[in-house]
Amino acid sequence: MASLRDIKRRIVSVTSTQKITRAMKMVAASKLRRAQDAIVKARPYAHCMRDMVMRLAMRAELDQHPLLRRATGTGTVGVIVVTSDRGLCGGFNATIVNAALRTISEEFAGRDVELTIVGRKGLELLKRRDCTIGRSHTDVLDGSVSNVARDIIADEVAEFSSGRYDEVHCLYNEFRSAISQQVTLEQLLPFDVPEAEGAGAPVDYVYEPSVGAVFEALLTKHMQIQMQRVLYESAASEHGARMTAMESATNNAGDIIDSLTLKYNRARQDAITKELIEVVSGSEAI
Repeated sequence: MASLRDIKRRIVSVTSTQKITRAMKMVAASKLRRAQDAIVKARPYAHCMRDMVMRLAMRAELDQHPLLRRATGTGTVGVIVVTSDRGLCGGFNATIVNAALRTISEEFAGRDVELTIVGRKGLELLKRRDCTIGRSHTDVLDGSVSNVARDIIADEVAEFSSGRYDEVHCLYNEFRSAISQQVTLEQLLPFDVPEAEGAGAPVDYVYEPSVGAVFEALLTKHMQIQMQRVLYESAASEHGARMTAMESATNNAGDIIDSLTLKYNRARQDAITKELIEVVSGSEAI
C-alpha cells in the first residue's frame, strides 16, 4: 500500500497537471473564437468566388483550358492532407490520418496516390505508413495563411498542368462546432463545370484582355481562396478539438484528485487507528 507521503505527492502532481490543462483549455477557447471569426468571414467570399468562376466557365468556350481537362481515372492522384503542427488535440490528427489511409485504399484503389502533407503531426504519422509523400508544409499557421495557400496551390497546379497528376483532392476537417468536426474530401482539380440550365446559351460578357486570361487569373485566385478557407476550417477544428480534449483532461484530473484524496484520508485514518490500538494495547500490557 502506498504511503501517505506518496499519495500526497501524487495529489500535488495531478493538481499541477490540472492547472496546466485548464490553462490550455482557456487558450484554445480564445484561439477558437478568433478562428471562428476568420472562417465566418472566409466562407461567404469563397462560395461567391466559386459561383463566379462557375458562371464564367459556363459562358465561355474554355474546353481546352489545361485546368478543365477531364480526369482519365487512371493517372496519379494528388491528395492534400491537412493536419496540425501541435498535439494535445484529442483524435484530431489520428482521424485525418486514418481517413487518408482509408481514402487511398478504397476511394483510389489501384491508383498511384501522392500526398502533400500540411502539418507536422500528419507528417510524423504518415511517414511511418506505406504511402508516398511528395511535399510537406509545417508551421503553416505561424505565418501568413494566404502565402501558404498560394504556395500549396502553385505546386498542385504545376503538377496537374504538366500531366503528372490526373486529379487533385484535399482532405481536411470541416468545422461544424467546438465539439463537432467532419472529415471532408474535396476535389480541387480538374475544376468541375456544371451543365448550363435552362433553354438557350447564357448571356456572355466582354472580356479584357481575353477570356482565357481572365479565367486563368480568376481560377487561380479561386483555388487559393478555397485552400485558404480549408486552412481556416482546419485551424478552427483543431482549436475546438484541443479545447474539448483539455476540458475532458481537466475533469478527469479532478476525478483522480477526489479519488486520491479519499484514499489519503482512509490511509490517514488507518494510521491513526493503528496508533490508537498500539497505545491501548501498551497500556493494557502495563
